[in-house]
Amino acid sequence: MALNYIFIGFFTIAFVVAFIKFLLFGDTETLKLVVEGILSSSKVAVMDIALPLAGVMTFFLGILNVGEKAGAINILARIIGPFFSKLFPEIPKNHPANGQMIMNFGANMLGLDNAATPFGLKAMQSLQDLNPSKDTASNAQIMFLVLHTSGLQIIPLSIIAQRAILGAADPSDVFIPCVIGTYITTVIALIITAAWQKINLFNRTVVLGLGGVTAVLALLLWYLSSLPKEQIETISIVFGNSVLLFIITSFLLGALYKKVNVFEVFIDGAKMGFETSVKIMPYLVGMLVAISAFRTCGAMDYLINGLRYIVISSGINSDFTDALPVALMKPLSGSGARALMIEGMTKFGPDSFVGRLGCIFQGSADTTLYIVALYFGSVGIKNSRYAIVVGLIADLIGVIAGIWLGYLFFH
Repeated sequence: MALNYIFIGFFTIAFVVAFIKFLLFGDTETLKLVVEGILSSSKVAVMDIALPLAGVMTFFLGILNVGEKAGAINILARIIGPFFSKLFPEIPKNHPANGQMIMNFGANMLGLDNAATPFGLKAMQSLQDLNPSKDTASNAQIMFLVLHTSGLQIIPLSIIAQRAILGAADPSDVFIPCVIGTYITTVIALIITAAWQKINLFNRTVVLGLGGVTAVLALLLWYLSSLPKEQIETISIVFGNSVLLFIITSFLLGALYKKVNVFEVFIDGAKMGFETSVKIMPYLVGMLVAISAFRTCGAMDYLINGLRYIVISSGINSDFTDALPVALMKPLSGSGARALMIEGMTKFGPDSFVGRLGCIFQGSADTTLYIVALYFGSVGIKNSRYAIVVGLIADLIGVIAGIWLGYLFFH
C-alpha cells in the first residue's frame, strides 16, 4: 500500500510542479525533461539493471541450489539458528532461509553487491514459502528487508576508490565514520522493527550475538584504521573475493562428495534466476520511473532548499546542508546518490567538509524504496505494511548520525 501512495505521489508532484512552472514562467523545458526522464529511466530499469542482473541471478541461484543439495545451507542455518530464532521467531531454527539470509548479510558486509542480491532474493522466496498471507509481507520478511536496507558494510571500497580518483589527500579518512554510521543505522533499524513486532532483544542470545559482532567490528576498525589506503583496498579485494570463491568451490565439492549431479542441479536453480529477473522488471520500471519524475521536475531541489532555509532560520550551523542532496537521494536511488556525492566532492573538494559528509551519507544506508520494490516485487508482495516506514525512519536516524559523525571527525 505504501508503494502505491509513493508511486502516485511522485507522479502527481511531478505534474503539479511542471505545470505550475509552465503557467507562471512559461517553462516548457521541465515538462520535456520529465517525459524524457520517464522514457530513459524505463530503459535503464530494464537494460542497465534487470537484464544484467539476470545473468548474475542465473549463476548464483544455480550455485545456491547446489549448496542446498550439498547440505551447506542447512549447516549455516544450524549455526545461526539460535540467534536468528530470536529475531525471526516465525522461522524454524534449521530452515534454509536462515543460511540464505546470513549469506546475503555477509556478502553485503564484504561489499559483494552482485552476490548479495541473488542470495537476498532467494532468502525472500524462502520466507515467502513460510508466509501464510502471500500478498502481505510477514514479520520475518519485514525484519529481513529492514536489516538489508540498513546497508551494513565493513569496507566502503567504492567510496574510497572514488575519493582517490578525485585526488583526496587521504581517501580512506571517511572509512571509520562510514562504518560507524551504517552500524548505527542497522542497530536502530533492528531495535525499531523488534519493538514493532514485540520481540524481546534483552535476552542472552541476542545480547551476546550483537556484543560479539560489535567487538569484532571494533577490533577490525582499530586494525584497518592504522593501515594506508592501498593496504585497505588490497585486504578488501583479496578477502571479499576469496570468501566468495571459497563458497562457490565448497558448494561444488560438497555436492560432489554427496554424489549430487552437480550440473543438473545447477541448471535447475539457474532457471529460477532468469524467471525471477523477468518477474521483477515491472516493479523496477515503476519505481525508477516515478523517482525520475520526482527528480527531474525539480521537486528534490525545492525540498533541499526548504530544509536549508529552515536550518539557517533556526540558527543552527548550516554547513551540512550542501551535502543533504546525497542523504535525501540515497533512499530513492543508489546511482543518483553516488552521482550527487561525486558532484559534491567535485564542487567543494574531496577533502572539504561537504565532500566528506556526502561520502558518509552514501556509506551509511541503502536504497530503501528500490530494495522494497525489488525484493517484495520478486515474490508478489503487494502490502508492505510498515516496512517502508521503519526503513525510512532508520534512514533518517542514519542521516542524523552521519551529520554528527561529520562534525565529530571533520569540522
